Amino acid sequence: MRAVSCSVPYGLGGLGQHLAQVVEEARAEGTLSHYYSPAPLPADPLGRRVAPKAVRWLAAYTPARFRPDLRTALAAELFDRAVARRLSRTEAFTGFSGQALDSTRAAHRLGCEALSLESPTGHVRLVWRQQKQAEASGIERGWLSARMLKRALLEYELADTIYVTSSYAYDSFIAEGVPEQKLRFRRLSIGQRFAPRSDWSRDGTFRIVYVGALTATKGVHVLLQAFERLAATSAELTLVGGWSSRGMRSFITERLKSDPRIRITVGDPLPHLEQADVYVHPSLHDGFGFAPMEAMACGVPVIVTQDTGMKEHVREGINGFVVSTGDTDALVERLEFVYEHDMQGLITSSGEREALVREDV
Repeated sequence: MRAVSCSVPYGLGGLGQHLAQVVEEARAEGTLSHYYSPAPLPADPLGRRVAPKAVRWLAAYTPARFRPDLRTALAAELFDRAVARRLSRTEAFTGFSGQALDSTRAAHRLGCEALSLESPTGHVRLVWRQQKQAEASGIERGWLSARMLKRALLEYELADTIYVTSSYAYDSFIAEGVPEQKLRFRRLSIGQRFAPRSDWSRDGTFRIVYVGALTATKGVHVLLQAFERLAATSAELTLVGGWSSRGMRSFITERLKSDPRIRITVGDPLPHLEQADVYVHPSLHDGFGFAPMEAMACGVPVIVTQDTGMKEHVREGINGFVVSTGDTDALVERLEFVYEHDMQGLITSSGEREALVREDV
């Protein structure tokens, strides 16, 4: 039987969806003992709620509130320690990279026979390098601290198996010397509710959508710079997500003041995807990319970067484009191409759609 641990609410955001898929696959196989999360699936007898009270206090009343890297590291480590204290004997344990060092060690002491690690990103050293590129923008610090990097490297050593979500991520582990026999693929998929739009048509406004964290590592500043240069006067940019630093808040706020075509919202991305002409995923690093996959399933063409696992699902010029990471000129060029051409309704065959979606939990 297997115990699973992840420091995000079940099903919330990309990481929460990743957690949900791991949990439900183990449940369907009859191998799920229990799982730990700050917010498990409601009324789930196998869910174990772990939500250290100190996390919220540290994020609100200490210098960590100004440092995304400190907040992330503190939250991950406090959760990890709490799981390690509560962990009971089980045959196998699965943790998520960056938040499973203490719990993996505890599982080992308890005699777990199989220790596995889910990596939502590429190798942590690659993440670190890409984050440094994002920080060169001068907008904000990234989420990965030197301490988290060291802990993740130790997790790699302890794990018997590391699951990766794309060939892009797989190659990054191989490049860093991780043995091939230690790596496995985890094919992630999305919910059935993301479906092609039957009654969509252009109405004169060119709608660009981005969904996710508003951070420099996600390339939001590159998207805003490209949008500023876009020739389409009827264009509208919707950012679905929130910032986590004062630097990004200031950067975005200044652009909102100067350009009324930009708007920010939160909540369910589906209504925005159903109205979109194109989805842009300008990330400087992503092991997979749930949001662009959801857009693609809705029949929306996507523009993604070379440093994301999503590039493996893009058929160039058919359902989207892959551009060089951080290349504003290339992004402008592709946005203008989509503006001038009809690329809608591209996910049509049932076989192709079945490769994207899963049953909703």
